[in-house]
Amino acid sequence: MNAKDDQMVTSIIAPARHLRTACAFLFATIAFIGVANAQEIPPKNPFTNNKLFLSLASRAMKWEEPTEPLRIVGPIYFVGTKGLGSYLIVTTEGNILFNTGLPTSGPMIAESIKKLGFKLKDIKLIINGHAHTDHAGAIAWMKEQTGAEVAIMREDVQAIMDGGKDDFHYGWDTKAMGFPPCKVDRVLRDEDTIKMGEVLLTARHTPGHTRGSTTWVANIVADGKALVVVWPDGAGFNPGYRLAKNPSYPGINQDYRHTFHVLEKIKPDIFLAAHTEFFGFEEKQKRAARDGLKTWINPDEYRQWVASKRRAFEDQVDLEMGVVQPEKE
Repeated sequence: MNAKDDQMVTSIIAPARHLRTACAFLFATIAFIGVANAQEIPPKNPFTNNKLFLSLASRAMKWEEPTEPLRIVGPIYFVGTKGLGSYLIVTTEGNILFNTGLPTSGPMIAESIKKLGFKLKDIKLIINGHAHTDHAGAIAWMKEQTGAEVAIMREDVQAIMDGGKDDFHYGWDTKAMGFPPCKVDRVLRDEDTIKMGEVLLTARHTPGHTRGSTTWVANIVADGKALVVVWPDGAGFNPGYRLAKNPSYPGINQDYRHTFHVLEKIKPDIFLAAHTEFFGFEEKQKRAARDGLKTWINPDEYRQWVASKRRAFEDQVDLEMGVVQPEKE
């Protein structure tokens, strides 16, 4: 990045005292530009510097900064970066890697796995939340290192295999937003399950953010308690997405509404996510050694998160349709 880009980052982030506020400033600024030009085809949009967008987001939200790995609960371990959640699920029949961060994140994740005392060769399966570079970027690298099979929701399979070219929003700009393509070994459909050892995973198709966004639900036992863990996906929208008027893809509005219906029906004990700020990982990471399991029991946080995503979606739809919002007192 050049001096002008650095100045832009500073102007966005300087007023914010906390990371979450900084993120809000960043995305509000970019989203405003995207909405203002929502009727344009992406290449004609004035804000089409996706490389800069990715760089700004990565820096502001610490996507490439390493952090200490840790055991979250039972067989689930955090092996991601400060900003991006990658998880190792350990079973007696082999381990599962969930999300891989950016293309540059592979070695960091591998180092975290080794630091926890596990071996890469014991990873037998790689799964993913959705086919964007910040979560699927190192799938090909990890598959090469481990020999693991890759299981992906049907509607995201092509994007994983072609490195993002099939993505409805970023496919035209894989130079900036693409990632190394990877062979998919197992095609998933809604409510497919994966049973390995004592762990049962259920894949729920929750489209919107990508056509194949996948919410994963794990049934585990920890400290003698049966627990439900959820990694919701598909509910967010990026700058430039069109949800109602001239939709980014036919049916996107209905897909989002289906996703919220699915997410609202899930009743988890523990809420984790692909982006660490969604569930306050940095603060919980500090508390975990002291408070143990109760650090991660957060069903109210999950309900609040889903509600906030639905509210943001409805507000964006209203904005696109020109609905006048009532003034707040």
